[in-house]
Amino acid sequence: MVNPVVTRTETSGEVSLKTPLLFAETSMGMNVGGRSSRFLRILTGVAMRCWAIAGAAVLTCLLLYWAYGGLLAFMLLCFATTGILYHTEDNLLFHPELPAHSRVFVPVPSMFGLPYENIFVHSGDGTMLHLFYIRQQPANVAANAPTIIFLHGNAGNMGHRLQNTLGLYQNLQCNILMLEYRGYGLSQGSPSEEGLCMDARAALDYLASRQDVNHKEIILFGRSLGGAVAIDVASRPEYSSKIWCVVLENTFTSIPDMAKVLIGWRLVNYLPLCFYKNKFLSASKISCLERPTLFISGLADTLVPPRMMTELHRCCSSHHKQLLQFESGTHNETWTISGYYHAFANFLRDVRMRSTLPESPPSQVKPV
Repeated sequence: MVNPVVTRTETSGEVSLKTPLLFAETSMGMNVGGRSSRFLRILTGVAMRCWAIAGAAVLTCLLLYWAYGGLLAFMLLCFATTGILYHTEDNLLFHPELPAHSRVFVPVPSMFGLPYENIFVHSGDGTMLHLFYIRQQPANVAANAPTIIFLHGNAGNMGHRLQNTLGLYQNLQCNILMLEYRGYGLSQGSPSEEGLCMDARAALDYLASRQDVNHKEIILFGRSLGGAVAIDVASRPEYSSKIWCVVLENTFTSIPDMAKVLIGWRLVNYLPLCFYKNKFLSASKISCLERPTLFISGLADTLVPPRMMTELHRCCSSHHKQLLQFESGTHNETWTISGYYHAFANFLRDVRMRSTLPESPPSQVKPV
């Protein structure tokens, strides 16, 4: 309690009390201080709530980034990787530079004593293609002999297959048109799935334009990648009618199937087809192939699994098809196995005989 302070005013002799004034000033100070502290507490409470909400939001964002941002980053990484692979697939599949100087030097048939014509034709898109046409002698024999369109594999040039061509020429008594795909050997352009198939169609059109060719007996032969090209051409109705028969050697069901075999990553099994620039879906196309077809499979092939040849034989719609298996045949050298040309010749003889007889059930040659 505050003791009253008494003051005297000598001029008037009056006495006044200052206690009420002092009390009023003290009460006012207490009220102002209370309001300030309440305001500070409210402000602090609001700040704490904002801090808590902001902290929760930041934590939520971090959790969402960890859960979804990491997934998004992983998906972007996969997309970028597949994009790079998509644009480098041509380099993984096509090897026109192997062995060295394959784009500069092409061995010619005369090195093996084979008479030939050096030919340049335009493909469907104007690309200049290089071909060898090897003819039987004399000219009247060549005009009646069957003609093989030789579609080679994914490396080197057509000149690297001349020793095999010599065996076909001598043992089958046939003419041989050797095609050098775009981007290979002396042909212009760059290889691609559509480009190679277009080139094979151009070779068939070229033969159809010649008057000195037996158009009733044109054989489409494809080894490895060339087999996929042959299947594409022979499965097209407008070109199937120009083909007498088809011979496929150590080829594959599709590029996606080969990727699963060669790469071995489990992720490859789940990649959609749109991630493959070159597909060569032979297993689905061959269901439209109705010409007589011989399947030559080397069971010692360590590149293309022989089961793929068995699958292609099963899916083929031809009423005259044979599967010829060589136990010791490898991917590129099956043609060196004893009995290869004999079996090839027997198939052609069988096709020629069946063309004059009613259709008979499909046959399969036992392993050699």
